Amino acid sequence: MPSRWDHLFDLKPVTLVDHLLEEVARLLAKDLESWLPPVQDLDPATLGEFAPLFQEATRRPDAAVYTEALRLAKWDLAREFDAFDDYVRNKRYLERGLTAEDRVPLLFLTRWLTEQMLGLGEATQGRIKRPLMRDCLDRLEARLSDRARLPQA
Repeated sequence: MPSRWDHLFDLKPVTLVDHLLEEVARLLAKDLESWLPPVQDLDPATLGEFAPLFQEATRRPDAAVYTEALRLAKWDLAREFDAFDDYVRNKRYLERGLTAEDRVPLLFLTRWLTEQMLGLGEATQGRIKRPLMRDCLDRLEARLSDRARLPQA
């Protein structure tokens, strides 16, 4: 009779990188449960257009804002600057069901996600490169969608 642990031997091994990306996606999903996500080293002098998000009580953005922010962060990490610029300059977010008021939270979340990924690259001394960072964002998106954890308004 097989022991209750025998099934563990049948599992496919998970690489260290896959485990790391899953863990990062899990932690980011947890951070995104609250609005605003945690920000370190906040310099009020350089907030610019994001200042109102920190100075006033703002509503949690709709789930579509998070989805679009993930799209833009992936473009940023892929260095698809033309697509990114076209999207923002021509207000393509309006075509995606967002409003003009969603622009600042969208850009903030995009920057936050991009900075989280670049920080991951630095923390791993460049071992996690941009393609893996985009993979991590894909995992985050799947995690948020699968668990219906994209924040609702």
